[in-house]
Amino acid sequence: MNSDDILVQASGLQKSFGDVRAVNGVDLKIASGEIYGLVGSDGAGKTTTMRLLVGALLPTNGEASICGHSVKTQVEQARAQLGYLSQRFSLYEDLTVLENIRFFAEMRGLKPNEWLPRSMEILEFVGLAKFQHRRAGQLSGGMKQKLGLASALVTRPRVLLLDEPTTGVDPVTRQDFWQLIIQLVSVKDSGVSVIISTPYMDEAARCHRIGFMQKGEIIVEGTPGQLRNMLNQRILELRGTPLPLLKHISAQNAEVEDVRSFGDRLHLRVKAGQSDTVVKDLENAIPAGGGNFLGARPIASTLEDVFIYLSEREHEPA
Repeated sequence: MNSDDILVQASGLQKSFGDVRAVNGVDLKIASGEIYGLVGSDGAGKTTTMRLLVGALLPTNGEASICGHSVKTQVEQARAQLGYLSQRFSLYEDLTVLENIRFFAEMRGLKPNEWLPRSMEILEFVGLAKFQHRRAGQLSGGMKQKLGLASALVTRPRVLLLDEPTTGVDPVTRQDFWQLIIQLVSVKDSGVSVIISTPYMDEAARCHRIGFMQKGEIIVEGTPGQLRNMLNQRILELRGTPLPLLKHISAQNAEVEDVRSFGDRLHLRVKAGQSDTVVKDLENAIPAGGGNFLGARPIASTLEDVFIYLSEREHEPA
C-alpha cells in the first residue's frame, strides 16, 4: 500500500468514558478507492471509532489523520475532506430535498454557483432528482438515507464515513444504496475512500477489507476471502432427519464446536483437522440414535460463520 494513497490513518486510537474504554488502541490504514468495513456486535466500538475519525470526539490517546490532516490539531482541514452519514442522520423534514442539501452545502461554505450544480449532479446520482421539491418528511426511509448520502457527498469529500447507513431499510433499497457506493469508488480518478460499519454480513462481503471489532479493538483484519479462510475445512453441512435429533447428537460430539440450522440441514463447526473424523462418527452415531443420516460434507465457510466464531471468542473466559 503506497503511503501517498493512504487517506485515513490511525495509530493507537483510544477513547475512554470514565472507566469504560470504548476504543482501545485502534490502528487503521485505508487507501484511496478502498471500501473498508467495520463489523462487530453492538457496543464493540464501531460508532465511537467513526466519531473519533470525524472529529466529533477527541481521543483519550493516539492519533488519527484524514488526507494528511491531524484530526486533533487540524480538525477543520480534516473535516473539509470528510462526508459523514451517522446512524441518526437529522433531516429537516419541513424543508424540501434540495433545501436540505443546500443547508448542508452552505454550512460547509459552498456558494450558490458551487452548490447548485453539484446538488443537481448528486441528486441525479442517488436517484432523487425528480423528488428535489418534495419535503423530506414525505420521503420513505430508503429515500431519506439516499438524501443523507447526497448531503454527505455535496462537498466532494475524499473520505466518506457511513455508520450503519442501511439499518432498517428494505433489501431492495439496501441493494440500491450499495450500488451507489460501488459506483462512487469505481469512478476513474475519484480517489474516494469509504469506511462503513454494518451489521449485515452480505454487505461486509462487498468491502475490499474488513476489520472485526471486539471490546474496542480490531482483533482481525483482512479481505473477505482471508477472513473466510480462518474456518477453512471446519464447516460441515449435515443432511438427515429429524433435524432436532441430528442437532442433539452432533452437539454431543467432542470435536464439534457449534451447530446451527440452515433450512433443511445443519451447519457444524468442527475443530481444526477433525472434519473426516466427525463425518465418520456421525455416520454411525445418527442411525444408532434413531435418526436418518443422508450425508455430511465440508463446505466453504461464510462471513456469518466467521462472525459467530469471533463473537463466541469474546465470551470465552480469560
